[in-house]
Amino acid sequence: MGTSTGAEIMARELKKHGVEYMFGIVGFPVQPIAKAAQEVGIKYVGMRNEQAASYAAQAAGYLTGRPGACLTVSGPGVIHALAGLANAEQNCWPMILIGGASPVYQNGMGAFQEENQVQLAAPYCKFAHAVEHARRIPFYVEKAVRTSIYGRPGPVYLDMPDDIIQEAVEEDDIHEAAPVADPPRMQAMGEDIEAALDALESAERPLVIVGKGMAWSRAEDEVRAFIERTQVPFLASPLGKGVIDDNHPLSVGAARSHALREADVIFLMGARLNWIMHFGKPPRFNKKVRVVQLDISPEAIGNNVPTEVALVGDGKAIVGQLNAALGGRQWFYPADTEWRSAIAEKAAGNAEQIRPMLEDDSTPTNYYRALKDIAAWAGKDAVIVGEGANTMDIGRTQLPNASPRLRLDAGSYGTMGIGMGFAVAAAVVHPDRPIISVSGDSAIGFSGMEIETACRYKLPIKIVVLNNGGIGQGIPEYPEDPFDNPAGVLIYGARYDKMMEAFGGFGAFIEDPADLPAALDAATAHDGPALVNVRLHPQAGRKPQQFGWLTT
Repeated sequence: MGTSTGAEIMARELKKHGVEYMFGIVGFPVQPIAKAAQEVGIKYVGMRNEQAASYAAQAAGYLTGRPGACLTVSGPGVIHALAGLANAEQNCWPMILIGGASPVYQNGMGAFQEENQVQLAAPYCKFAHAVEHARRIPFYVEKAVRTSIYGRPGPVYLDMPDDIIQEAVEEDDIHEAAPVADPPRMQAMGEDIEAALDALESAERPLVIVGKGMAWSRAEDEVRAFIERTQVPFLASPLGKGVIDDNHPLSVGAARSHALREADVIFLMGARLNWIMHFGKPPRFNKKVRVVQLDISPEAIGNNVPTEVALVGDGKAIVGQLNAALGGRQWFYPADTEWRSAIAEKAAGNAEQIRPMLEDDSTPTNYYRALKDIAAWAGKDAVIVGEGANTMDIGRTQLPNASPRLRLDAGSYGTMGIGMGFAVAAAVVHPDRPIISVSGDSAIGFSGMEIETACRYKLPIKIVVLNNGGIGQGIPEYPEDPFDNPAGVLIYGARYDKMMEAFGGFGAFIEDPADLPAALDAATAHDGPALVNVRLHPQAGRKPQQFGWLTT
């Protein structure tokens, strides 16, 4: 029947289990895997840094529901990609890191780039293993794919030594594995469904927090039906944005702090009370808040704040159960309540607070004024990638999402450098959608060479850099000795647009906000990558906050 090499078996098995995209950097010993992947129809994207490749792989996994693959060389290549494994583990996104390794027969001899890669990857993975025989590759690939998407999704690692990659195996000796089915959708107990609805019905100030778990489980139809049937106000987590349209009248995003602080019953739908949600603790939350929690992972129940009702299982299935149970109830939350009125009043006050910044046409501009034009330009169908502290945080409030899985940003791990990898993945997975990356000038520097990747593959990524000359903020004047600069200072007005032009894309440098709409339109009109570099005031920042961002 003939033979297949380890590389060919690996590629064939990945394709069989629904892996459609591979991102990486080739070299010893993994080049045969990339070649074999292309031959079986997997789209291989050659990146410029393994970190960016690993970020791209996990974004592809989140967007498609099947893990993206990241391919790296041995030793330093694997270590560079560990950042992506850690980010995927924290974000609960599936990916497979495939690391080349020195030949098995050279283990312990000081081989080229020899490293304890399985041990290094294991703390960040749901599963990590070295492949010891080419004939067993189907077993390991099936286990890796299944583990990455079943239960709480996450990253996995497969170690591929050089001699296993090149090993030729008789087809009859290959241990085949059945294709991995979609994850089973686990439901909750009926009495817990009723208890959850009882808790919400007893609330004076109920609030639903919609997390990225709902986006992952494709639960948008069920969540929308639940919110519109119960009329309970909701808040989306950063990556839960778009599960229900951010502009929905029941969204409390414009009064986030008030809603969190005053709610007496909170329903966590696939969201976690981690640092993004201030751990569920005062002063950000009501000290006596009661919690209903829906999560795929039993271990997440009751973390930081005790859970009154636990719903463990799949988000789509369980919200479907809740909707069915609502059919036997007459309850819904009325509109004419002090709770709804107070949220509306606070939202109006917050809008009035930022209105002067939105309408400020002075030069150099501020975040809110720039984001006003970016929001009008982006439209409802774009995938929006946000990166950078102020850029991402303010962008979450000013750049709405109307549909799920169209927001990609630093997420639970707060990782800088994800932007270009995420944008490349989004452009490959969604060639029919606008891909807009809004980045701070510090953030674009982490993975800026992936601009060349975007140009090489002619990916129509539109990048906007909000440039204030610093990490957080810049300074109005530089000291004579550059070593006297504050630690976070960067070159103010650095021409990142020229980098894009150098690789063949479209670049524009904006100093007057009046010129921004035309530059954004020109970026859209360009058939390929574009970068619009917007100079902000060096002291531009967020509106005043009642509490510091990190409260316990």
